[in-house]
Amino acid sequence: MKKNEDQFTTSRRDMLKYIGLGSAAMLMGNFGFIPSVDKFEGLAQPVKRQPLNTSGRSSIAFTTGTDRRAMMAEVMKPFEAKIKAGIKGKQVLIKVNMVSTNAPLCATHVDAIRGVMEFLQPFYKNQFIVAEASAGDGNSAVGFKNYGYLDLQKDFDIKFVDLNKAAGSPVFILDQNLYPDKIQIADVFVNPDYYIISLSRLKTHNTVIMTAAVKNIMMGAPMIMPGVDGAQPTHYKRRMHAAGARWLHYNIYQMAKQIRPDLAIIDGVEGMQGNGPSRGYVADHRIAMAGEDSFAIDSLCARLMGIPLENVGYLNFGAADGLGIVDRDKIDIIGGQDIDKHIIQYKLSDNIDTQLQWMQPLKTS
Repeated sequence: MKKNEDQFTTSRRDMLKYIGLGSAAMLMGNFGFIPSVDKFEGLAQPVKRQPLNTSGRSSIAFTTGTDRRAMMAEVMKPFEAKIKAGIKGKQVLIKVNMVSTNAPLCATHVDAIRGVMEFLQPFYKNQFIVAEASAGDGNSAVGFKNYGYLDLQKDFDIKFVDLNKAAGSPVFILDQNLYPDKIQIADVFVNPDYYIISLSRLKTHNTVIMTAAVKNIMMGAPMIMPGVDGAQPTHYKRRMHAAGARWLHYNIYQMAKQIRPDLAIIDGVEGMQGNGPSRGYVADHRIAMAGEDSFAIDSLCARLMGIPLENVGYLNFGAADGLGIVDRDKIDIIGGQDIDKHIIQYKLSDNIDTQLQWMQPLKTS
């Protein structure tokens, strides 16, 4: 059988051997093995950033309310010194979340973006970039218009970037046959000249349980490349999904080994519950949080949504690999509030039972 030119040939059994989640080899590289050097030539390299911490703990700022702009400032304030140091000489890119371009509840609220830029404006004098690589037809510009983002140009020096039309860098994931599959991600995520802020809601999801900070970046990075001469677009997001829920968790984790935001912010004034990430309904949550560790952020999001942490594979895989902290006892809450008083049991997707099958032992026969 002829293989996709983006793949290199290995047997399914060998691949399962290589990627056994309990093996130390998995932690040694993209897939725990190294084919010939030319197979990885030109692949995106992880951005060399400072470790998240050296203490084995993470700090998250948390607040409640309904005024998004004020809440954004409140949760960013504890990190102001680090933000000032981090953005020095860099381009600030705010990665919003809008999987669909015509479902307002699925998208980052315009007032949250405004609040972030208002906080940064006194000490950041360069142009802001607001960016997304929307799913569907891949035309993020429609969402920028529909959600009122373009109005921000009246008050800020801002550029809107459709990451589906940006330059790309190749990385490997797993395909539906568990072969390595080379896809393209927007290269801003592997460019150290960008200071990346993830700005998203809490949402349920129809494949991997939930969307928050980690998934906003990891599934925003794969591009939808326009077709040439009338050909169909190349939809790398779908290829992330191709092997089903179990391996989407794994692919998100693999992506997180190479890219991460410098700052993660959650606007949870309104979350989405039910059939997320685009067809759910309002969860009136009235919370916000921020931190440098997107895994710690997502661990708290899961707790606040009433989702058992063990159900979210990509968070557990990443924590096991040292990509972030998910242990609640190792997360310090800035702001003095007891977050457990703000837990809401989100209605999960109708297919949650199917989603949770990833937790069962893998059948390899």
